[in-house]
Amino acid sequence: MPTDFASILLLVVTSAITFTVARLLSRNWRRKRREKEEAARRATETRQVRRARERRQGSR
Repeated sequence: MPTDFASILLLVVTSAITFTVARLLSRNWRRKRREKEEAARRATETRQVRRARERRQGSR
């Protein structure tokens, strides 16, 4: 177990960097999965539903 200040500081900095990188990767993975699910959902919708959605988005 590290007991000197430099080792503890290194441990804290490394942990913070690891946490930040993991969080960014997780967000990107979730965003990509959400986009993929949305694309799959839109691929199965009917033309009527698709046009209604496009009209709603156009009025905003």
